[in-house]
Parts: sequence; structure tokens; C-alpha cells
Amino acid sequence: MAKKSGVTSRTLLQRLRDTLAEDGAGQERLDHITQLVAQSMETEVCSIYLRRDRQTLELCATEGLNPEAVHQTRMRVGEGLVGRVAKQAAPINAEDAPNTKGFRYMPETGEELFSSLLGVPIQRLGEVLGVLVVQSKEPRKYADDDIYALEVVAMVIAEMKELGAFTGEGEAMTAPHQRAHLFKGGSAQEGAAIGVVLLHDPKIVITNPIADDPDIEKFRLNEAIDLLRLNVDDLLNASKSADKEQQEVMEAYRMFANSRGWVSRLEASIDSGLSAEAAVEKEQSATRARMSRVPDPYLRERLHDLDDLSNRLLRLLTGQGRSASDAVPENAILVASNIGPAELLEYGKNIKGLVLEHGSVGSHATIIARAWAIPMVIHAENITREALTGDEILVDGDQGVVHLRADETVVGAFKDKVAMLTEAQKKYIAIRDLPAVTQDGVQVGLQMNAGLMADLPSLESSGAEGVGLFRTELQFLLRNSMPKRSDLANLYARVYKASNGLPVNFRTLDIGSDKVLPYLQPEDEPNPAMGWRAIRVGLDKKSVMQMQLQAFIRAANGRPLRIMFPFVAQFDEFRDAKALLGKVLRNEERLGHVMPSDVKVGAMLETPSLAFAPDQFFEMCDFISIGGNDLKQFFYAADRENERVRRRYDTLNVSFLTFIEQIAARCDLFETPVSFCGEDAGRPVEALCFVAMGLRNLSMRPASIGPVKHMLRRTNLEEARDVINEARASGEQSVRGALMKWLNGQ
Repeated sequence: MAKKSGVTSRTLLQRLRDTLAEDGAGQERLDHITQLVAQSMETEVCSIYLRRDRQTLELCATEGLNPEAVHQTRMRVGEGLVGRVAKQAAPINAEDAPNTKGFRYMPETGEELFSSLLGVPIQRLGEVLGVLVVQSKEPRKYADDDIYALEVVAMVIAEMKELGAFTGEGEAMTAPHQRAHLFKGGSAQEGAAIGVVLLHDPKIVITNPIADDPDIEKFRLNEAIDLLRLNVDDLLNASKSADKEQQEVMEAYRMFANSRGWVSRLEASIDSGLSAEAAVEKEQSATRARMSRVPDPYLRERLHDLDDLSNRLLRLLTGQGRSASDAVPENAILVASNIGPAELLEYGKNIKGLVLEHGSVGSHATIIARAWAIPMVIHAENITREALTGDEILVDGDQGVVHLRADETVVGAFKDKVAMLTEAQKKYIAIRDLPAVTQDGVQVGLQMNAGLMADLPSLESSGAEGVGLFRTELQFLLRNSMPKRSDLANLYARVYKASNGLPVNFRTLDIGSDKVLPYLQPEDEPNPAMGWRAIRVGLDKKSVMQMQLQAFIRAANGRPLRIMFPFVAQFDEFRDAKALLGKVLRNEERLGHVMPSDVKVGAMLETPSLAFAPDQFFEMCDFISIGGNDLKQFFYAADRENERVRRRYDTLNVSFLTFIEQIAARCDLFETPVSFCGEDAGRPVEALCFVAMGLRNLSMRPASIGPVKHMLRRTNLEEARDVINEARASGEQSVRGALMKWLNGQ
């Protein structure tokens, strides 16, 4: 039967505040809390379990269980009823705990005497930090008021733990944000950097979770909500020019901001004794816990809207958060859950590295990181929860590893690695103006990839012979509406000027897959990487392609023009695109615009099918660029965004190298210039193999040109080809082992 607690949550919080205000070590404070809660809720037991790592809970304080079990009793998350509370991030209210499914008996605690159990998660912003438990000898179904009161106490414990109020002897009671941490993620951009953390979305710290006067707190809350609603109305008005779907999203956003139920829940938490900030964060934590359990993507997205509103409201209440005008600290390593290209560009080239909890190797944030030649690690799980702005951080983009607050031994070894990389760069600068010629006289053209005006100064400093790929979609992605033709023409004209007469290959708009324009109706596709993207979009939306082609022609203004179409899968697509360009050229000439002095039209070979196109394709195509990133994923049927499969397949696999050799031979047959463009072109060993397979042009990020040139200039290509051919003939799956052995023996 339910037993009514004789204490309100506000009374309990007031007693808790007095307890926390007392001097004493963290262990004493936890012990006092368990005594207070047990007394207030009229239970024989109150226990606090805290997380010592991602998978383990540790008993850190108890009133009523065997005190010798403190810091000795541990359990896995998901193990027993307490572990289930942590795993599910939801309360368990068991009148007869020993006979409840999942119960696990811990003999060292002496808990066999107790029948009922109520456990609630100690959580902060979706992260479960521990479990708060009460138990009693008599069977007892705890009332809703009891559950609510215990949740409020748990929320305060979470905030105080974040502030370091409970440091002590147990592993779970080490001071927060002070221990060394190693994060193993994925490499998105090579290199190494030492710096300090700059959080893209800084933590909001609540120093006053318990309030004295509910009326004052509700006044503060409603003032902030009024301002929030005005902000949302401004966002909605700004979206009037957007498409219908965007407006519907913003209307839903406003609906949440005006939700009476949301505000009522916040006010109820204030009435229970929480400050306005703590009330918002308590509701936000519950929302994030629900988000993790909701399978429906639409509902999950709506909960995300509510979570974002809570963030905005917390910033209004606390005044915390980073302003766009704040200076980027020296040696800043940007750390974020995820980040878009526009947000990243706001930081400029001042950051020395980038670490994301999510992200992908093909994202535009990754493209920018490569252009800036800064190391980047993705999938560094939970780093935003552990890192604080100003923490020392080491980023190893080669291994996909991040060290946070590392010890002196690790820092020393890492500094040695950075010094070696710096020394190597000096060697590359010395050969910048020399040609990439192998020991046996084979010359290779090395060009750079770009997508921003900020990339172009690297054209001279890197020693690149031109721009093998200028990505044009970034200018579309960074805007909230379709760019004007005149704006694009001005931009492309600036690219011409910055290139100082060196050739530039402009790739037409490559959207779709992971590159979605906010102002175009998104397509719901089960496999967008193989769906409606790139040239398929251009041929279906000819007005967009025509507008971009006109901008190219006007920017050329009598100079040579080189255009290539992305993701061509069959001859007809290229023929239709080239015919459209011819039509635009004739129309521009009729309008009196200055025509390019020469027009070359190429295609990106990113699908295996195009390698087997009719002869007429190779005769009609002025040049071909092998898009290695996409070609490799389709060749191996391995999604390059999927860490579980993409690393299984080696670029130096015999079958892939043989395929590259066949493409090179077919292009040579028709005297069609061909280059390799992509990540692998910038890796010295891979680049050497591509040249050995017959390619004579490579395009890569500017920072890779020096290392690749150094490799080619010190290698006899004929000997390298013999090693590769011998490895291929031996039946080995990859030539990497044999080639590395030969290179290391030189």
C-alpha cells in the first residue's frame, strides 16, 4: 500500500541547502544527504550510487546499509534494479523489490532486510551521473509526491556533483573535469596539435539550484520566457521567405515556446524549491532522457526542438554562453557535438584543431578542416560533457585519438611528435618550387583542392600547379536562400584573380547525399549517397545549373574556362550537361557577354559504371577527374561514413589498383587527360601507387603537396612498379606490406 510522505519537496530542499552549506569534505556531505533524505521520507535506507566510469556504478554513501560496503560495492549499468534505473534513466518503484524482475542481491550491503525500493536517476542534461535510492522494510508503493521529491533532490545532487561538491576517496568521487581522459574516435584529417579547449557550446553552470522565494523565481522565469517568445517570433518572421516546410518547422518551434504545459511544469519545479535555472534544466534532462528512448524520428525531432528552447532559456536566465564577438584564444582546439560549415567559418583560421562527438569524413566541416590543414577527430564520444574551455588538449588526427588533461609523460611524447612534423615541413618548403619528378624522370602534376576564397593563398605557398577541384557548393550551403547569379560571378572572378593565371577546374553544384540545401525541398531517400544528387539534380533542375553556368562564363570574361560535372554515371548525363552548356554559351554570346578564350569540359569519374562508358564519352570529354572518395565506396560497397566498414578496405588493394590502372590506360588510349582527386591522392604511399598505375596528375589538399612531392622525388618509379607487380602476382590482397618493406629498406 502507498504510504504518504510527511515532507514536501520544498521543505526537503531547504534542509538539503542547509546541509550543503556546511563545511566538510565531499564524503561528509553525501553522508548527510542520505541521513536527511531517509529521515525526511521516513525510510530505513537512503543510498547514493555514482558512476565511476561509463559502465560502472559505485556505492558512495548510505544510511541504513552496511557502511563497510561504501566504495566497495559496485555494479554494471543495467545490473540489478539500481543498474536498470541508470540504464533506462527512469525511476523504478518496487513494492516488493526482491521479487521484482531484474533484482540482484548484494550480500555485502545487508539489504536482504528491506522489501521496497524507489530509485531515481541522478542526471544532468541527459547524462546519468548516478542513482539515488530509498528502501524500507515494510512493503511500500511510493506515492507520486515521493517520486517527485526524490527526483528534485537527485537533480540538485547532479548540479552539486558538477560543481565538485562531492570529491573524496572513491573512484566515483574524483573531482569532475580534472582527470586525464583518452577519447578514441575516427580520423577526419591528419596532423597533430597541442592547445586548449574552446567549447563551441559552453556548459551552463548553475550555482544556485535551490531558491528561497518561488514568486521571485517565477517572475524571473516568465520574464525570460517572454523574451524567448519574442526571439522565436523574430525567427519566424525571418523565415517568411523560406519554403513551406521551413515555416512549418518554425511554427512548431513557436508552439513549444508558447506551450502552457511546458511552463506549468517549470513553475511546479520552482514551487518545489528549485531556482528558475534548475527548473529549466530538470525539465531539459527529462526531455533528453525521453529523446534517447523514442524510436519515432518525427517525435524525436520535436523533442530536440524543446531541448533547444531550453538551451536558449537557460542562456537568457544565466547570461552564460559564448558570444560571436568573443576572441578565439591562442592555440584553440574547437570541441563541439557537431558543427555546420557556416558556424565553423565564423571562427576563422584561428583554431588549431577540431574535435567532434559526431561528424563524418565527408561533411563540409571536414572539407574546411582539410583546407585549413588542421587535425580533426570525429566520433569522440562524450567529450563535450567532460571537457571545459581552457583545458589542455592533444589532438592526434593520424590515429583519431584525443588526450584531455594528459599526464606529463603523454604530453612529452606528443610534443616530440609535433616537433618531428614541424621539422618535416621545413624539408617540404625547401622543394616547394621544384617539379615533382621521380628518380627515373617521370614528371607528375600536383594540383590543390579548394572551395573557399580563404584556400587560394595556399596556391602559391604550397607549390601547387593549379586548382584541380574548386568545390562550388559551399557558397550555396552557407546561405539561407539561393545565391544570386551576380554574386556567384563576382566570387568566381575573384577565384580567377587569386589563381594568377594558373588553371582552375570549377566543379558544378554537387549537392545531395550529406549536402542538403536548406532552401530546397529535401528528398526522403533510404540511401541518399546513391540517390538524387549532383548532376542528377542539375539535369532535373536545369534553371539552377543554367544560372551557375552563366556565372562561370561571366566570371571568365575572356579567360580560359574549365568546368567539370560531378557524379556522372553514364554517357547520356555528360552529353546532356555539355549540350546545356553549349546552349548557355550561345545565349550569353547573343546577349553580348565576353566569351571565354577556351572552354574545356570534363567529368568526375566517381561511379564504376563510367569507366565502362562507350568510346564516344572519352572522345567527347576534355578531361577526367577520378573522384576517389566516392569511387572507393561504390567499388567496395562500403559507406565511407560508416566507421565499421570503411576502414576494412585498403586503397592499395590489388583489385582497386588494377581498376585505376585500367581507367588510366583507357584515358591514354583516347588521349584524355586524367587525374586522381581525393583524400588518397594526398597520402604519399597511395600517391606513388597511383602514379605507378599510370596516372600523371593528382589533386589534393594544399598541405599534402609537400609530402607527396618529397615521396615522388626520392623514388625510382620503375622499381616501385616492379615491387607492386610482384605483390600483385603473389596473390596478396594488398600491395601495402610489400611496398612499405621496400620503401623502408631504401
